[in-house]
Amino acid sequence: MFRFEDPIYLYLLVLIPILALVRFVSYRNQKKRLRKFGDPALLKALMPDVSRFRPSVKFWILEGALALLIVMLARPQMGTKINHEKRVGIETIIAMDISNSMRAEDIVPSRLDRSKMMVENLVDHFSNDKIGLIVFAGDAFVQLPITSDYVSAKMFLSSIDPSMIATQGTDIATAIDMATHSFTQEEGIGKAIVVITDGEDHEGGAVEAAQAAKDNGMRVYVLGVGSVNGAPVPIPGTGDYMKDNSGNTVMSALNEDMCKQVAQAGGGAYIHVENNSAAQEQLDNELDKLAKKETTTTIYSEFDEQFQAFGILAVLLLILEICIYDRRNPLLKKISLFGGKKNVAVMLLLLVAVASSAQTDRQYIRQGNRQFHTGDYANAEVSYRKAIEKNPKNPQAAFNLGNALMAQKKDSAAVEQYENASKLETNPLRKAQAFHNIGVVCQSHKMYGEAIEAYKNALRLNPNDDETRYNLVLCKHQKQKQDQNRQNQQGNDDKKEDNKKDQQKPEENKDKKDEQKPQEQQKPQMSKENAEQLLNAAIQNEKQTQDKLKKAQQQPQRRKIEKNW
Repeated sequence: MFRFEDPIYLYLLVLIPILALVRFVSYRNQKKRLRKFGDPALLKALMPDVSRFRPSVKFWILEGALALLIVMLARPQMGTKINHEKRVGIETIIAMDISNSMRAEDIVPSRLDRSKMMVENLVDHFSNDKIGLIVFAGDAFVQLPITSDYVSAKMFLSSIDPSMIATQGTDIATAIDMATHSFTQEEGIGKAIVVITDGEDHEGGAVEAAQAAKDNGMRVYVLGVGSVNGAPVPIPGTGDYMKDNSGNTVMSALNEDMCKQVAQAGGGAYIHVENNSAAQEQLDNELDKLAKKETTTTIYSEFDEQFQAFGILAVLLLILEICIYDRRNPLLKKISLFGGKKNVAVMLLLLVAVASSAQTDRQYIRQGNRQFHTGDYANAEVSYRKAIEKNPKNPQAAFNLGNALMAQKKDSAAVEQYENASKLETNPLRKAQAFHNIGVVCQSHKMYGEAIEAYKNALRLNPNDDETRYNLVLCKHQKQKQDQNRQNQQGNDDKKEDNKKDQQKPEENKDKKDEQKPQEQQKPQMSKENAEQLLNAAIQNEKQTQDKLKKAQQQPQRRKIEKNW
């Protein structure tokens, strides 16, 4: 497969016919002037050393050399293109809940953002596995068919948002059913369906769908995101929270019981996602247990630069053009390969083209820096990754790649690159900057403990950094406040439990007293008239209840109003 990395330079090939036209016009004018000077046959006899064809040959050689230089600038690439590799791994379909309730912020920074981070880390953990992505709310659709292209998986993951699905709600059954039909036809390979949701199943049928998936040889794992206490659902851009039909603020809570039932029916495991990495490790361990099988995968490899061949041809043509003189029988002793100014300029252009085509890691870094400063963070990421491919031990490329990833809100991958930069960097100030940026990412996610450690490492390397010192003090204050809030919340939960126990004690004491009453005193006897009145009242109430049930059954059933969270 052949391609050009920078095909825009190919537009310069239009210079070839333009120069040919100029050459043709100039040659005709030259012949007209010679005819005015004298008879062409006589002039030819007077100029025996002048060749008619040599100038044309030299011109077309220069034209060919110029065309090769332009092709070099376009960076022709060829080579490895498509490979069919054999890999040993599993197939995983991620079914991610993107209903409005996933905007709740009881999990930092939010349920949805935390889910994205987990999937991104899961993709980074994969090496020879295949992954697919399904998003669902009140409806479901395939966001990414099952593939081994992890770069595409991350790209599609970053664009997920609840606004993608107009029909809100949570239909887990549809998502699981769609996932069962999204795997390949390979047999004997482990197939996992990872459902990431807060468990607010408004449609039902999830347990049955998980059981059907298990019967087809698939495992269903459920990641419960959120807290059982519930949290309000924010409305983006308004600062307000969602309200139900009665005007009350919606409190979205994790339905752990339903999640556990789905996971049990699907033969998988239920994992509760909290503000730590325990859930990620548990999920990785569960997926590692699945059976792995050798599969054939189509891989698009890196393209090899092929400008060298065009450069060699251009140099040979230029040398040939220099060796050819306009006159017949040139004197070899007067031949000078670099005597003409025109030839020197052409050789300099050749050297510049070769230097620009064979980019080093530093040149990729400079290219990425220009793209980063213009706000083109995606292409800057590509340039920095190319620099790392050229030189994996370049700390500046790793650090700048972390900046590009952080600008795209790929925080987990950014932290990884900053850690690599801190290990490779020998300059204390640059290493301190890497730790500082790690602290900034952790602080933005309210991971104050990790941020404090990162800022401390940065200050050990650069004690004069006032910004790091200020962030360290701020994180300590915020962590103290966070710990106090947790203690207060835990104390409130303990008080609630104590109140429940206190409420249960009087009831238990009351029951005990009631049991002791027959022994202590006799119950007063009821008169016959009072007994008949109570019996008639009970019969009347039972009759009214039966009438209400009959009326309710006779009325047509109304469609249940769908929830929009």
